[in-house]
Amino acid sequence: MTTDQEIIDVVMKAFAFEPRSQHFTNYLHCDECAEHNDLLSSRDLQGLRLEDVNNAGWDPIWIITDEGFRYYLPSLARLALESSASIGWYLSQLLFHLIGDGPQNRRVCCCSTPQKRVITAVLWHVVETRPELIGDYEIEEELQRAIEIWSYDAA
Repeated sequence: MTTDQEIIDVVMKAFAFEPRSQHFTNYLHCDECAEHNDLLSSRDLQGLRLEDVNNAGWDPIWIITDEGFRYYLPSLARLALESSASIGWYLSQLLFHLIGDGPQNRRVCCCSTPQKRVITAVLWHVVETRPELIGDYEIEEELQRAIEIWSYDAA
């Protein structure tokens, strides 16, 4: 069985060449976009925290650019694996972004096939290592859907 750290290392490697964006949102659009851009601009891959992204009502990942999404995906995977039921499991929020509006959503389309394979591996790792949390959060269907979407052309 692969450890969480080994999975995180694989994700970091798959996304290692993604540049850090100057702007992470359409920051001129509105105050919310500007605030989310400021937050994301103040964090690096290790500095992104659960409290920055784990609020469905105030989530900068919802409006992040594709470039920013690829840059921060290793951090999002890390947060999903590090968080727990006691502090709020980030995986359910991450699944929302990974599923989007279904197959060929903008998030899956912006990633390369090797990157999609790595995200699929993260999801399978969760299935193998966190069955109780999956049941507690009642996200079996969402997790399966995300695996289907991200595996579509990653085979």
